[in-house]
Amino acid sequence: MVNIKCKDKTFSNIQAILFDKNGTLEDSEVNLRNFAQKAARIIDAQIPGIGEPLLMAFGVNGDTLDAAGLMAVASRRETEIAAAAYIAETGRGWIESLNIASKSLDEADKYLGDSPSPLFAGSSEILQKLSQAGLKLGILSAATTPEVNQFVQVHQLGDYINLEMGVDGNIFKPDPALFLQACEKLQVEPSATLMVGDSVADMQMASSAKAAGCIGITWIGKSDNVRDADVVINKLDEIQVD
Repeated sequence: MVNIKCKDKTFSNIQAILFDKNGTLEDSEVNLRNFAQKAARIIDAQIPGIGEPLLMAFGVNGDTLDAAGLMAVASRRETEIAAAAYIAETGRGWIESLNIASKSLDEADKYLGDSPSPLFAGSSEILQKLSQAGLKLGILSAATTPEVNQFVQVHQLGDYINLEMGVDGNIFKPDPALFLQACEKLQVEPSATLMVGDSVADMQMASSAKAAGCIGITWIGKSDNVRDADVVINKLDEIQVD
């Protein structure tokens, strides 16, 4: 077991650390914003006038993506449901609305291709350091598991990551069941596992699962995005082996 120190906070006897992906390890703002804009245009072409309200719902304002907004935090399924709700407001049936939303998001994916988002500075180095200290490391993301797999492969993180887990079913953050499932797969106790994330959902999920602690990271300096964190950091290298 390892002691982890962040600023003036020390977490003792830690076995594992789970990291969120988007906005935590991965600087995904540009790709997520482009995806949201493309998806809104595709839906607007079918239902004129819906594009701007959709962008607001997605958390996109001009060239800015809200780090606490739908596109940055929600799972793919939640994004489909939210888009479908806006479509249904135009008088279409719910199943038709879901189909339009799902197909449009898939089309936006295909159009934009598989160009990966870059890692935040220091992500690879801190993962290597923590792994070498004997910690089990996992990624627990609102993205799908195949997307997490691709992320680990593209950035060559496989030597450090022991668990690659996304949201594939009907359980979404902040449901603590996700954290508990991840701990079970890593064969560690939640009470000896830390969560590192950039959203309130990450903090609430880990807290409800009785995690050892919640480390909120806000690269953009908005601590309210990670309220309820035990400690808030602005760079990953603030996570130190004590």
